[in-house]
Amino acid sequence: MELCSPNMSESGGSLCQVKQLPCHSIPLCRLQAGGHRLHNLSHLTHQPWVNQPAPAVATSPAEAVRHRVKGAMASGKLECVASRLGEEAALAWGDAKWKVVVTGGGGYFGFRLGKELTRQGMSVILLDLNRPLYEIPEGAVFYQSDIRDYSSLYKVCEGVDCIFHTASYGMSGPEQLSKEQVESVNVGGTKNVIKLCKERSIARLVYTSTINVVFTGKPIEEGDEASVSFVAPDMHIDHYSRTKAIAEQMVLSANGFSLKGGGVLRTCALRPCGIYGPEERRHLHRVMVNVERRFFSFRFGDPRARMNWVHVNNLVLAHTLAAEALTLKRSCVASGQAYFINDGISVNLFEWLTPLFENLGYSRPLINLPVSLVYSAAILVENLHVALKPVIDVPLLFTRSEVRNIAVSHTFKIDKARRELGYSPKTYSLVDSVELYLKSRQSRSSSSLVNLSWTSKLPRHLMLLLLMSLSIVLLMLCCKLCHS
Repeated sequence: MELCSPNMSESGGSLCQVKQLPCHSIPLCRLQAGGHRLHNLSHLTHQPWVNQPAPAVATSPAEAVRHRVKGAMASGKLECVASRLGEEAALAWGDAKWKVVVTGGGGYFGFRLGKELTRQGMSVILLDLNRPLYEIPEGAVFYQSDIRDYSSLYKVCEGVDCIFHTASYGMSGPEQLSKEQVESVNVGGTKNVIKLCKERSIARLVYTSTINVVFTGKPIEEGDEASVSFVAPDMHIDHYSRTKAIAEQMVLSANGFSLKGGGVLRTCALRPCGIYGPEERRHLHRVMVNVERRFFSFRFGDPRARMNWVHVNNLVLAHTLAAEALTLKRSCVASGQAYFINDGISVNLFEWLTPLFENLGYSRPLINLPVSLVYSAAILVENLHVALKPVIDVPLLFTRSEVRNIAVSHTFKIDKARRELGYSPKTYSLVDSVELYLKSRQSRSSSSLVNLSWTSKLPRHLMLLLLMSLSIVLLMLCCKLCHS
């Protein structure tokens, strides 16, 4: 399967060269006298592929333009409207009711984004394999769909004006070890989304990427879009980062593609760091469980290492601004561009997590361990997790990728997002998120967090000592092999 567009290189420091396609550079007329005709799609009806009612929405801006095109052709006045289908509709951001799709709409961030878009008056389709934990907001409809299944995507995306592609797999924890699924979702799924935009004449695509596309485990101090670039695929520290980098390049390379119904596709990519916020469970939940297991009794890496985080509300804001920046109203300033997104501040992970430790009644880790030891333990535990998975659930304290993320500084500027998108992040505190999370946890079964696996029943520090002992044995074996 061809994963990259023809102008993408599989080697070197960059997968492709992407240039912004300014609005004024697009030909105003793509209809020729040679008989090209514009397909009128108004006869198609919306047919959800699951038993969910389609949202009742008025004719979308793009559809209104198509009707005007039909009238122009009937009167013999071809006024170059074919290439401007998406362009005229783009003027309506904030002024008309768009129809948008959020892939990964059942997840923490995707659902929050969809909810905000409905608040702005959009008609929203939430796509995900898993149903959201919360009630679907008015103005939105949920479809249980797999982005790897193109036919299902095509059926539910008629008349869509913009896609927010937030779906991904393998960000952290055990998911990172499922390489085939990471590849099929992050690369194969993104390929389907791009194809869908072209076939359904969806003129705007906002892709949720990650800072990992430029991070290889080496320090980055206040990097920006110009100073840090893509790295060769084989240099990435995990499969998730590699596939996200390929997917981002696919999205940016698709900028300027011709759409089946006329006009061009405009794309951009946002590169957030770790997400936090009320009821976030991917990061906060996992850290909390490991704190209770006494696994966070140590720290490692550069004690001055810093990183960025982004509050979910700030990330939602960045996505809505990015979609608007792909319209004529904003001169398509984001067309073909990538942006780092965070809260605008950098923190030390262990200091930043202090409110969590204190709320759970524990002190901040004081024991410092060598990175090499923790990294070796991560390798060992990853292998044990995979080998023993059919029999027992061996928990992952850190993966190799996560060890490298914590051990060194990697911070990024958001000046470009401020300047071009008008992004101005609000100030939030982890303390608020921790307190809300603890309150919500109390309302759930007390056993749901503590008794997740056999390790929670072990005496204090026993599991940690076991892992460290195995890591030392592994290091000794490696040293012996090297000497021999």
